[in-house]
Amino acid sequence: MTPCWVELASADPARAAQFYAELFGWESAGDRFKLGGRAVAGLTRSQPDRPDGWLTHLSTPDLEETLEQVALSGGHCVSHPAEAHGGRRAIVADPSGAIIGLWQGHDFAGAQAGGEPGTMSWPELITDDPDAAARFYGFAFGWLLRHEFGSGEWLNQAHDAVAGLAPGYRGAWWRAAFQVENIQVAADRCETLGGAVITEPSEAGLTAFAELRDPFGARFTVAAPVHHPVELTVSLGSLPAWD
Repeated sequence: MTPCWVELASADPARAAQFYAELFGWESAGDRFKLGGRAVAGLTRSQPDRPDGWLTHLSTPDLEETLEQVALSGGHCVSHPAEAHGGRRAIVADPSGAIIGLWQGHDFAGAQAGGEPGTMSWPELITDDPDAAARFYGFAFGWLLRHEFGSGEWLNQAHDAVAGLAPGYRGAWWRAAFQVENIQVAADRCETLGGAVITEPSEAGLTAFAELRDPFGARFTVAAPVHHPVELTVSLGSLPAWD
């Protein structure tokens, strides 16, 4: 169970497509955004069971079995399994209300590019109850939460880090993220295009990030690796003496 896809639901897909094309350099191709011809995100019209906003999807080899685990762990189904473009999908909610998509691919496994500007990055669960989250995602997906002081990361059964956790208030939700080349440039560009900066650019370890909002209310994060110069010093006193 790892993040494989992210999709935007919007009441005005055409205008949303224009915004993200100018922000990330994406091309709009029907129900998908592409970068250099590779699918990187989805686009759909919002519905009663699919409200506006970004939705992260997790890959699963068996959708029905995963749904059973979700129900046994205290979650519930928001949108029942249905055929989609390239696979089958369901949308579920954890006991705190955070929704996430489940994707069983047929001829489409998910994002076709990653690790570069304009592609999906590290999704995070924002929650005010990390202990409850650890119980649910542990039982439902077999994830382990490694955290301290309210933030941390989710490890899958292979002990690979697949997502993050950050403290929040008033419930829980999954926040989508995208890699960019420069955080400040992306934040400024978002405002120029009619969006807003919710959290000013800052650094955490080797990553710079900012939380943004598009002109239609959908929130998301942009992230970029931070390159700090490394200084190497050699102590001559530690070298062997030469005759």
